[in-house]
Parts: sequence; C-alpha cells; structure tokens
Amino acid sequence: MTPDGTTTSATGPLLELSGIHKRFGGVHALRGADLKISGAGVVHGLMGENGSGKSTLLCVLSGQLRADEGQLSIEGAPASFANPTAALRGGIAMVSQETALASELTIAENIFLGRRMARRFGRIDWRATRRHATEVLDRLELTFDPGWQVERLRPDQKQMVEIARALSMDTRVLILDEPTSSLTDDQVQALFRAVRQIKAGGVSTVFVSHRLTEVFDLVDELTVLRDGSTAAHGPVAEFDPHSLVDTMVGRQGAWKSYARAERSSHADAEGLPALKIESMSIAGHVQDVDIELKRGEILGIAGLVGAGRSELLEGIFGIRPLATGSIAIDGTQVSLRSPRSAIEHGVGFLPPDRKSQGLVVQRTIDENLTMVSTLSRSRLLPPGGRDVDQKSEEIARAMRLRASSRRAPVSSLSGGNQQKVAVGKWLMADSRILLLDEPTRGVDVAAKAEIHQLLRSVAATGVAVLVVSSEHDELIELCDRIVVMFRGRIVASMSAEQADESMIARYAGGYP
Repeated sequence: MTPDGTTTSATGPLLELSGIHKRFGGVHALRGADLKISGAGVVHGLMGENGSGKSTLLCVLSGQLRADEGQLSIEGAPASFANPTAALRGGIAMVSQETALASELTIAENIFLGRRMARRFGRIDWRATRRHATEVLDRLELTFDPGWQVERLRPDQKQMVEIARALSMDTRVLILDEPTSSLTDDQVQALFRAVRQIKAGGVSTVFVSHRLTEVFDLVDELTVLRDGSTAAHGPVAEFDPHSLVDTMVGRQGAWKSYARAERSSHADAEGLPALKIESMSIAGHVQDVDIELKRGEILGIAGLVGAGRSELLEGIFGIRPLATGSIAIDGTQVSLRSPRSAIEHGVGFLPPDRKSQGLVVQRTIDENLTMVSTLSRSRLLPPGGRDVDQKSEEIARAMRLRASSRRAPVSSLSGGNQQKVAVGKWLMADSRILLLDEPTRGVDVAAKAEIHQLLRSVAATGVAVLVVSSEHDELIELCDRIVVMFRGRIVASMSAEQADESMIARYAGGYP
C-alpha cells in the first residue's frame, strides 16, 4: 500500500535501485545506494548533505551515468538505461535546477522539441502541436498561451514548462532536483499544487530539496543518503526535522548545531557607515532607495522576485547604471561605474548563480580563490606566491572546505563547497563590504550553518555584509536588521528580533 492508499503492483514496487556503486577515478561516489518508490502517485523525497551522492544517484536513474554495479528494476522487471533518451522511453524524466529550454522558441515548440506533430511530406502541423501543448498545460492547470516565447516567462513559469515537457512524454517518474531553490514562497506553492496534480494522475515524483519544511509539507516517503550509501528510508511520518538532520549527518544530536544560533551583533554604532546609499534609482527596477550599513553589521534584504533586490546589489557593484542617487564608503562619496571600480573600493559581490556567474568551475580551487586578489596581476604569470598560497590555505581552513586538494577543479566539489569557494574569493581579496545574493542557495543544512558561521566571523572583524535571500527564516537567523522591498522601494525596516516570517511576507506582498 502506498502512502496515499494506492495499491502497489503485485510484481513489486514501481521503481527500485539497489546496490548502486559509482566511482570517478579514486572517488567512490556511490557505495551500494538503494532507492525504492513504492507505487504510482507517490512523492518520494531524496535527502542528504552536499556530497552524499544524491546527484550521482539521480544521474544513474535518468540515464546520464551508467552504474558500475547494482540493479534498476521497474515493477519488478530489470531495466537499464544507456542514455537519457532510453530513460525517457522508460518513463523517467528529470527537471534539474538549471532550466534547459530554448528561450527564443515558443512554449509549444519547447514542449514538443524534436517531436512536433508532422503532416505528410515532413511539414509540421503547428495547429496540432499547439493543441497537444494546451492539453499538457491543462493537466497542470496552467493558463499559458502555447504561442508565447519562453523568454517572456519568469523562472517558475519556465520550470512549469519543463515539467509540462516531461509529462508530454508519458512520464511515470518525474525527478525534480532542487526545483524551489530560485522560487519565492508563492511560486513554491504553485509548484507544489502542480506536483499534487500530477500525483493525482498517477505520476510519481522524486523530490530533492534542502528545505526541511518543504519536505515535510509535500513528500510521502523518504530516502536519506550519507557518504554514498542509503542511511535510512521509509514513510515520512517516521521522521521529524531533528531525526532527519541527525540521519543526514550521522551523529545523534547533530540538529542542535544547525538550530538558530544566538546572535551577537558586531555593528559599529558610533562610526561612519561602511556603506551609505541615498536616493538610489535604477531605471525599471529600483526607486529612491536609502540604506545605511555599519561596519560589522549584517543587513538582510527581503522581497519577492522582481522587487528590485538583486538589481540593487548590481547597482552598488557597478553592473547596472544608476539613474539617480549617490554611494558613500566610510563617509567618502564614490563613483562605482564598473565592477573593477567597486573591487578597488573594497566591495565584493556574490551573484545568485554560482556556476555561471560566481565561479569558473573548470579551474582549480586555488585559481578561483585568487582570481580577484590577483586582478591586477598579468594572467601570463602564475596566480600566487608563498604569501598568496599561505593565505589561500588559511581561507580554505576557515571555511572548512572539503576537498582532496586545493588544486582540484571546482567542478569536483559538492554544491556547498562550491558556494564556500565563491564566498572565499572575496575574503582572499580583503573585501570590506560584501554584497551576497542568495548565499546559501542549493546547499544543505550543514553547509548553510557553516556559511552562516563564516559570515558572522567575518562581520566580527568589521566587514559589512548586505544579504539578499528568498528564505525569510534565513534572514531572521543571520542578520542584525532586515529591510523589505516591494516594487523597487523599501517599504519596511526592522531588527531581526522584531521580525517574524509572516511579518516579512506581509510587507513583501505589499500589505503594510
């Protein structure tokens, strides 16, 4: 019997991976991992710390990797997928964090990309293509016009199109890998409605998220990976947030390390503001914003996607031109017309997408850590020297970076360790003002706690930190103060002690 009362097939569970091993050179990524989806119409959560083997297991399931050992079976019958196309034929589809759509094509074209309805003589039947696209969108209760170009859509809407494309292929198991990492709370709820809708239609989902509240809100059963092996599995009712964290980490009472820490503000209330923004406007995004950020202070910025949060940081860092306003650092007015100018004034910026904007993943950890601090150095010369090498080692140790060597490529690291490198390169550059856009996106609870601890330690040295986050609980836990943006303006300001999630959500939605 499945968690929602559906009878399991007599031939066995809907899908089962057993004894899966996968090695990459000397790295044993999967060590006999198991995963079992009990039946149709089940939402199955896959949990584990970064580096636990989740992504590798999903790649095996979706045909992107071949297992070295182990067995895949569907309804008791052995199966093997040589590539993603074979997995799709077997009813397995995956929607990853990074959308894989052709933005210049329409929704209908993306849904049936490579499979558009054809008439005789090879001509495409556009009317049939749009009609069938509408039928798929209707399954998700989406009112999109299939003729819209994808580039018009928000990130959450693009994600829905990817799910619609997966369902158009008679999918039986839909894999959603960190689907909520770039969504607002309202968009997350829209996604959850879609998952429940396809669940009612008999499609099972493998759901991966680092947000524990989402897991307990949505999933029916859980598999927990640790160090490449299955540490636990069963109905979600057998877990609670404390036991789940303990199982992920492998230590009783580990959840206490990740609970909200006591805040100890290091803000310099008497000195000049480290950063003072007056009447800043950015055409189409930010309107008449004033901000004061003290040395040693962590200031959070909340708001919905499109409220102007990211654009504000980009304006400070010189990526976007200012329509009006002024910027002062330590009491001196400055003109930050480019990222290079901002860096020269001690400003560091962490963009929300670490892989495409924050790191060069093919390069080594050391090369990424030193790329800002050696900005003025010729690229024909080696990146460091003894002093640089020593400082790089100190930064890596302070960040608790888990890697075989600092000469390993960043692509070999887990998401949490990649994020630490993205932050660390600004610490290497001795940045005195840090602008961080979604600093813990896509990292597990353990890595998030370590990044928070790192940022508190950095603030204690007098660095001023400005943080944008879509997770209201993160802002309350991490920051000294929080401001809320709505339609390009700051509409509320409060201390973290005064704030709660419902208050922030109310202001972010435009309700005073």
